[in-house]
Amino acid sequence: MNIEQVYKDANALLEGHFLLASGNHSSRYLQSAKVLEYPQEASKLTDALAKMIRANGIEVDTVCAPALGGVIAGYELARSLGVRSIFVEKKEGGMELRRGFEVIPGEKIIICEDIITTGGSALKAAQAIEALGAKVVAFASLANRGFCKRVGGSNEIKSACKLPANIPFFALEDFTFEMYTPEECPMCKEGSIAIKPGSKG
Repeated sequence: MNIEQVYKDANALLEGHFLLASGNHSSRYLQSAKVLEYPQEASKLTDALAKMIRANGIEVDTVCAPALGGVIAGYELARSLGVRSIFVEKKEGGMELRRGFEVIPGEKIIICEDIITTGGSALKAAQAIEALGAKVVAFASLANRGFCKRVGGSNEIKSACKLPANIPFFALEDFTFEMYTPEECPMCKEGSIAIKPGSKG
């Protein structure tokens, strides 16, 4: 499966001048919500991700996603794996399990996002789950922005990656885009104004 083409076909690989959550600028942006807009297409992606996870012998009881961005991807991955789906939500400084969701000590959890950049949100989700006694056995996402090293990936891990090195990370593809500080951004120097297309835009 050509994941980059899947994003292009869904108009989810955007080109322009974008303000990222980090404050940096980029000429390319992944909008995974567009890829997940059609359930039948989303299921093909998570079926492929589930196949990778099973091939590596990962045993899992539950998929947990950080809300809001990871909820659909997490739900579909849980369906592909035949396990239950839960999600954590933001609270001051971290995340927490709400809405009557529970985990039991030793329960094997995969933390799933639509996209993992540095892995900060995924790590907060993992910390919330492990504080309740469950065990995070893997991280997963549809796309890897190239800061963290996925199982089978060719990129080198970068210092900004926040995922623990001792827990495997699965993703379908690496997307490594050039990023610039506002002061160094060539598009800004040409007079272009960055837009913020994500959920916080």
